[in-house]
Amino acid sequence: MLFLFLAASASAGAARAPVSLVASPAHLAIRGSGAGTVGVTNTGSRPAVVDAVRGGFALDLRGRPRVRARRVSWLSVRPARLTLAPGASASVEISARVPHGAEPGDHSEVLLLTTRPIASAGLAVRMRLGVVVVVRAPGKVVRRLAVVRVQARRRRLELLVANRGNVTERVSRACTRVTIRRRARVLARLRPLERDLLPHTTGIVEVPYRSLARGRLSATVELSPGPPCLGGRWRTFGLRF
Repeated sequence: MLFLFLAASASAGAARAPVSLVASPAHLAIRGSGAGTVGVTNTGSRPAVVDAVRGGFALDLRGRPRVRARRVSWLSVRPARLTLAPGASASVEISARVPHGAEPGDHSEVLLLTTRPIASAGLAVRMRLGVVVVVRAPGKVVRRLAVVRVQARRRRLELLVANRGNVTERVSRACTRVTIRRRARVLARLRPLERDLLPHTTGIVEVPYRSLARGRLSATVELSPGPPCLGGRWRTFGLRF
């Protein structure tokens, strides 16, 4: 997962942005106390000075990424600053140190890559990229998703899903199905929009539909971690449309 922020703007009509960064990989996974590398390329038209710092990572209720403060980090980043000519690339080395007694499973942070204007170049654009770094602490992996609530909205259902396991899970179309019934009659079978859920968090999963009959209906939600689908649980909720 990679996300970016742009502050200020380039002059109108510019054929090529003065500052543009590409980071690879967009998502870095490290097992235990290990290390990884993120490549950074300046695809803009001007030189760029890039600061590399750590940050806390979270997803809001609807799955949008958020950077948050984190008092204790498991990561170290080198170098802390890159200077890149147009078209040039460099690497950022990330090392993880899992503390003794850490909870098994996934622990997410973010590598923030932020450009700084160079006064002599007269840059008007400041760019920030976020690369999610997931460190998996050793121990028993627990995978458990549960549907807490279903609400009917205009042209969509909203499933409140809890990740009660200790690893990041993707609520996928392949492993999630919602069956709408009126008594024994099946009216529709629906699939969700995919999203991620961090360990020990809850989030809203949207399930779009075109139209459904009005009145009292039921929604049976079949949900399992995956893919591959691991065999999950199903639960039925009453709805009024």
